[in-house]
Amino acid sequence: MFCALMAQLMSPLPGMDSPAPLDLAPIAKGKFVGNLESLRQNHYPDWFTHGKLGIWAHWGPQSVPMEGDWYARNLYNEGSNQYIDHLKRFGPPSEKGYKDIIPLWHAEKWNPDRLMRLYKKAGARYFVSMGVHHDNFDLWNSTYHRWNATKMGPKRDVVGTWQAAAKKQGLHFGVSEHLGASFNWFQMSRGADKKGAFAGVPYDGNDPAYQDLYHWAAKPGDTGWYSNDPYWHAEWYRRIKDLVDQYHPDLLYSDGGIPFDHVGESLVAHLYNTSMANHQGKQEAVYTCKQPSEGRWAQDVERGVMASIQTYPWQTDTSIGDWFYNKHWTYRGADWVIRTLVDVVSKNGNLLINVVQKPDGSLDPQAEKILADMAAWIKINGESVYNTTPWIKFGEGQIRAKGGAFKEDFGFTAHDVRYAQKGEGVVYATLMGRPSFPSITFSAFAKSASNQGKVRQVSVLGVPGNVGFTQTPSGLQVTLPDQLPASIAVVLKIQGDHIRSFTPSEPVVAAPKIVANSKGNFDISADLAELHGEGLNTETRDLQTNLGFWDSATDFATWNVDFLRVGSYKIIATVATENPATFLAVEVAGQRVVSPVPTTGGWGNFQAISLGVIKVAKPGLQVIKVVPAQPDTWKPINLRNLRLLLMAKG
Repeated sequence: MFCALMAQLMSPLPGMDSPAPLDLAPIAKGKFVGNLESLRQNHYPDWFTHGKLGIWAHWGPQSVPMEGDWYARNLYNEGSNQYIDHLKRFGPPSEKGYKDIIPLWHAEKWNPDRLMRLYKKAGARYFVSMGVHHDNFDLWNSTYHRWNATKMGPKRDVVGTWQAAAKKQGLHFGVSEHLGASFNWFQMSRGADKKGAFAGVPYDGNDPAYQDLYHWAAKPGDTGWYSNDPYWHAEWYRRIKDLVDQYHPDLLYSDGGIPFDHVGESLVAHLYNTSMANHQGKQEAVYTCKQPSEGRWAQDVERGVMASIQTYPWQTDTSIGDWFYNKHWTYRGADWVIRTLVDVVSKNGNLLINVVQKPDGSLDPQAEKILADMAAWIKINGESVYNTTPWIKFGEGQIRAKGGAFKEDFGFTAHDVRYAQKGEGVVYATLMGRPSFPSITFSAFAKSASNQGKVRQVSVLGVPGNVGFTQTPSGLQVTLPDQLPASIAVVLKIQGDHIRSFTPSEPVVAAPKIVANSKGNFDISADLAELHGEGLNTETRDLQTNLGFWDSATDFATWNVDFLRVGSYKIIATVATENPATFLAVEVAGQRVVSPVPTTGGWGNFQAISLGVIKVAKPGLQVIKVVPAQPDTWKPINLRNLRLLLMAKG
């Protein structure tokens, strides 16, 4: 079936204005086939679930200007900072475009063996190389694409060289592909300035000689993150399959949901089948993308965390700075990295952290200091991270760390605790800072008649001997030693019997209370939602937060709204979706209104729609619930906000 489908797909050849026929190779034989149901057979390998920490080299030609992420696109965005920088240093993009940046990337100080030693010492158990970013430049010896690092720029096989260095250190090796979104992402290169001396002069992306870098023109209406052009789907498939077949990575990352439906599902099946063939029938490869997995892969959350313990292993990807080198940015410290790692691990996740490289391949002294500080903490406390599983609850304290993409700065203190379990009798309680107080109480270990859990001893990692404790109905009261490790997070090792029989309490921080404005109306943002389910999360579009990744009809969102005025309220929702009409329900005060959500033509095309009217008969706090109305026909939407407009009092 797959072969017949792919034989009909087409793909462009360099310099051509229209696609030419291309037959694509079938996937490797094995138990996985190209559909979502087959991918449920996925197995999460121990190296991933036990390893917890990976380091990423988000590095390539876009590092050259030292102006940060998305430079290849934004140099064509008239008026943007990167456009202005490019114009001053290189000239107008109608004459000097991204094609002229690529030869300037030499990587002359790149020492992958030295860097890999630093990464391993800092605690990495796996390493991920950039394979190809949205800039459509392959960092390997690409079979199908002349714009690659072995022929241009450093003229080295970047992926292969990283892989060899990782293997020397015993690290598992992965690659990231951002190619799926490249087609529409790069369409901006086909424009022209709208004003100034070069107004109307086509950018170099219009030159047929470079069409294989900048892509052919998208069809009208093709504006989504992933193109709907089947020729591009075929191009993506053959190049990423080439990457997998040459390097057999332990991990493959896609920057978005799984690309192109059946085409992408087939590529993942190919990854899994080849992994099994290369490991005596055992799947050792991990696929990760920004889509709820339901066990089919490891869901990735960009620059964010999950709100609670997840059933399936997952990963957050983030960076100590910008994604590509940015001379204007200040790095986050090792304290932020370690606390993020601990929070993620407590919820069954992994941390993939980008260590920003300069264009020449070296690291700033600040980046090396971060790695050294990480290494010092890991040396003392690594046992609380590796080979652990979530406990009965992820933590306690004032900072909830609500889940969602692009939410990662939480201001943890030593009063915030994160838990992880090892074996049958050990729980690690990590204080997310260095405490200044003499004792602490862990309420999760409260003594009661309903459990048989008993704590036998408590110690602090890095401090000899045990510490005093008392197990009471209010919790486990622990006396901290006078001398603590000079650490950014202090770890207590709690050992006992029946360690999972304690009764977990609810999180201490409730969702915020929303109050009306002076006119009696409510503005209810996605930021204030309490999220329920493993897929639904927040993301940022156009500098505003919305609820997205709403693939599962069992996921829903709630808000706590304080109605001081009784009366009728009209419900307005701001939504975006590429899908045909689906139905959304709003439940509040014992009422349920259901309304269709029409397609808006794109995930970023937000429109305000009326969902109906509800009547609030009694003042006070009410929970508003937004939920898929018809689970069997649910199609994902993005929800930016709700507005409740007071129509009539009483």
